[in-house]
Amino acid sequence: MPEKKFILYVQTSDAPERQYSPLVLAQTATAMGLNAKVYYLGMGLKILLPGAAEAIKMGSFPTVKEMMDKAMKMGVEFYVCEASKQMLGWDKVALIPGVKIVGAGTLNDLALDAGAAMWF
Repeated sequence: MPEKKFILYVQTSDAPERQYSPLVLAQTATAMGLNAKVYYLGMGLKILLPGAAEAIKMGSFPTVKEMMDKAMKMGVEFYVCEASKQMLGWDKVALIPGVKIVGAGTLNDLALDAGAAMWF
């Protein structure tokens, strides 16, 4: 049986106001019985530094860290671009637990296999 289609959310920004949409949508997709994956690329990796997501809270929403934790508990997979880590000079920088560091080709594979892809 082929793997169930998933929705791919690609986060390219470290802007606080852009952090919530992919997490809300991934949680919603999962609640709807869909698979969701979030791929962090470029400057989006800055949110994955320990302490960064805890520092972002907007409006009545929980912190970005709380949103990430909830999404991970729901089964949303989080991917990190290894090439982006290298671009930022983060060869030895630790990121938050629960993310999978993958090669750049993985994004191409995920985009080809996804039922839909959204970029933030």
